[in-house]
Amino acid sequence: MNQEMAKELVLWYQKNKRDLPWRKDKNPYHIWISEIMLQQTRVDAVKKYYERFMESLPTIEDLANVEEDRLLKLWEGLGYYTRARNLKKAALKIVKDLDGKFPDTYEELLKLPGIGEYTAGAIASIAFQRKTPAVDGNVIRVMLRLKNSRRSVDDSKLKKDLFHELTEVIPKESGDFNQALMDLGATVCLPNTYPDCGRCPLKDSCKANLEHNTLNIPVRANKLKKKIEKYTVVIFEYQEKIALFKRPSDGLLASLYEFYMIDGSYGPRKIKEELEK
Repeated sequence: MNQEMAKELVLWYQKNKRDLPWRKDKNPYHIWISEIMLQQTRVDAVKKYYERFMESLPTIEDLANVEEDRLLKLWEGLGYYTRARNLKKAALKIVKDLDGKFPDTYEELLKLPGIGEYTAGAIASIAFQRKTPAVDGNVIRVMLRLKNSRRSVDDSKLKKDLFHELTEVIPKESGDFNQALMDLGATVCLPNTYPDCGRCPLKDSCKANLEHNTLNIPVRANKLKKKIEKYTVVIFEYQEKIALFKRPSDGLLASLYEFYMIDGSYGPRKIKEELEK
């Protein structure tokens, strides 16, 4: 990536950017909530959650004061509920320790619960035009393809190296630049399928495209084996009511409600034995 390519990318974004509800203004609260929701979740799924969340908690003060059960209900279906709890922790810190003023630098944003390097870069650049990259999976894929690099995405130094590389070329329109890379990776330079190289503003500079190697990049060295856990779910029904059980306050799905669950996969006889205990 060089500065000319960065300028081309910004121009492409300004003409082709997706119409998303959190892009209607530069409010850091709106950008923050959307970025946390978008972690591990598709854009189309996030839209309705974002709009409902903003209707219920339109300000950071509302988020700081919301009861946890109501917050988790608003988050229900998005998964990874630690994200929601960290939102409230960070909101409390901003309201109590920072007089309600949102931090406007990458370094200060990193001090908030639940905000990592990518999210700090996204908020700092989009809301405050700080010249700070935001490097996520989409950006990594785009950058590796541009260079036709066989470097593994599992390389622990890769994200830091790309962060420094992008810092050298990021233009003054840093928010548009970062969102351009996000959109390019999400809509054009797609994973696990043929990328739509014909629509890419950088196709003539992309070494993987020129060498017909896009499907072989990125490279992953260590594919994690999925762990499968089995449970037996028991539904107690009595007088048209269903019993729900609250999980412990820590660990997997902390404080959420569920049907009664028994570790392991059991048939009717074993289930009866377990319930009699």
